[in-house]
Amino acid sequence: MPGGYAGKILNVDLSAGKWREEVLDDHLLRDYLGGYGVGARLLYDRMPPGTDPLGPGNLLGFFTGPLTGTPTIEGNRFAVVCRSPLTLTWGDSNCGGTFGPHLKFAGYDGLLFSGISETPVYLYIEEGRPELRDASDLWGRDTNETEELLKARHGRDLQVAGIGPAGEKRSLIAAIINDYGRAAGRSGVGAVMGSKRLKAVAVRGKLPVPLANLEQANQLRAHYMKRHSGGYDFFFKTGTPGSLAESAMSGDSPVKNWAGATPVDLPSALETLDGEKLISTYQVRKYGCWHCTMACGGHQLVKEGAYAGLKSHQSEYETGCMFGTNLLNDDYATTIKANNICNRYGLDTISAGATIGWAIEAYQRGILAKADTDGIELTWGNRDAIIAVLEKLARREGFGELLADGVKRASEKVGRGSEEFAIHIQGQELPAHDPRFQPGFATTYLMDATPGRHTQGGEQSRPHESNLGPELDKYQYSGKGEIHAKAYMLGHVVQAAGVCQFATFSYPWQFIPDFLEAVTGWPYPTEECLVVGERIANIRHTFNLREGLNPLKYRIPGRMIGNPPLEHGNVRGVTVDLAVQVHEFCQAMRWDPETAMPDPQRLEELGLGDVAGDLGLKP
Repeated sequence: MPGGYAGKILNVDLSAGKWREEVLDDHLLRDYLGGYGVGARLLYDRMPPGTDPLGPGNLLGFFTGPLTGTPTIEGNRFAVVCRSPLTLTWGDSNCGGTFGPHLKFAGYDGLLFSGISETPVYLYIEEGRPELRDASDLWGRDTNETEELLKARHGRDLQVAGIGPAGEKRSLIAAIINDYGRAAGRSGVGAVMGSKRLKAVAVRGKLPVPLANLEQANQLRAHYMKRHSGGYDFFFKTGTPGSLAESAMSGDSPVKNWAGATPVDLPSALETLDGEKLISTYQVRKYGCWHCTMACGGHQLVKEGAYAGLKSHQSEYETGCMFGTNLLNDDYATTIKANNICNRYGLDTISAGATIGWAIEAYQRGILAKADTDGIELTWGNRDAIIAVLEKLARREGFGELLADGVKRASEKVGRGSEEFAIHIQGQELPAHDPRFQPGFATTYLMDATPGRHTQGGEQSRPHESNLGPELDKYQYSGKGEIHAKAYMLGHVVQAAGVCQFATFSYPWQFIPDFLEAVTGWPYPTEECLVVGERIANIRHTFNLREGLNPLKYRIPGRMIGNPPLEHGNVRGVTVDLAVQVHEFCQAMRWDPETAMPDPQRLEELGLGDVAGDLGLKP
């Protein structure tokens, strides 16, 4: 690539304790950009089907994008990739903070780990010089302690991405944490890192990121910073907690394990979860990822009550919902405590909150008893019980052993009909955006290669000013397949480029093509971005097909689509016609609506003829 993303990666064999540098081919970088685009192509090529997700053959990658660490608006993201132990599908997780840009400043655009170390280790990289170091003294430490100890050892400018005890114990809902609370949370990536006995990756350096046209990139930043929209104002003012009360009342956030409605089950939410009130009460300072223009995050302090004195990274929207309305908990201080536990132990807050919601309902139905829960009385809104159970889950202790691998495994072990209210797709717990409020999410939850993901694009989250088609009524189920597919493709470009999705809600879409050209030197008009996004979608999708996984056969939780519909609340009476949505999406993607197999001719046109051959498809 002419600039920006040289594609220099470090391949680390943990079994042998060796590494080698590799410069990726320009064609690979141009076709797949970076992030999980490049990651998916590499893992497809280098991992045979049937690889054990927790075995030595699973590859664990950390990949930046071409726009990461550049003047690009919100160019601060990186992706972690692997075969997911949680879903057995393609797995990836996207994260912000400061780690991604500093991985580049330390000399690498990506890292690819194989094998399993005999003893705990961490990878330390300074100015392009990698070392594997002993992590025995860090094993068992939480993520905050790990980061502090490594910074004391190597300098305060060190950036760390690591796992806590949950990842070490291979909890399938374990996360990788950086910046004391930014999480690569989904797909069970923390369990894979733990299985490799890789405690952390620590990077420092000030190496320059080469750009094709630095002057143009700086000019573009100045230009686009004057063109932000209402989305910017929301993120700058309150960040994601600002929508908690509104979401609770609209039906966007799940209530009572997806079976309830806020006006009936948690009427206090409108007042207790008011975003501006939460920010003024708990936020002590704002936080922004590297060079962010909005700084939507924050640091929080609980000033009174049972958790007085607790300091924590901000509890974001998903955490606020999954430990709030989902559990009928209207005490935000309890949510902050839960968030702090998850961050320190290294857990995905979405999956942890969803699993506890299932456990409470199982207890209420008499499927679980006190003898099963270590004496904890699991009732809705019971703040002490929520924290007690979460701590057991995080430590994989007692009752927590049942919950530590997520809701699918827990419900399968317990049985007795509890599978029916286990809210997941293919093992991935659903996030806090309800398709009964925004039906487009249902298509993405089912059809993306990482199921149950709210950040993977679609017509419900199209980029600002992307001009993909008319804004149709959200409950008009037919006629949106092409729009959803195109928005989905552009979503992959955003992720692979290393840009925060919030930027695409706050600035005109055109900033992505403009910065891609300034940074790489290659033109990326929207038409080309759509092709790149389609190619990335297909390599991730065919990774799963090669494993024998057809998303059209996945179990769909009835509550997700309103089957049966709710009787109360803003989305009462809604049943999403998912069959129509998915059928038209498949047609737009040129995937068979029954087998999910792509059109082999289209794969050829996308440069994926070898993939078509692997699947036994002929033009």
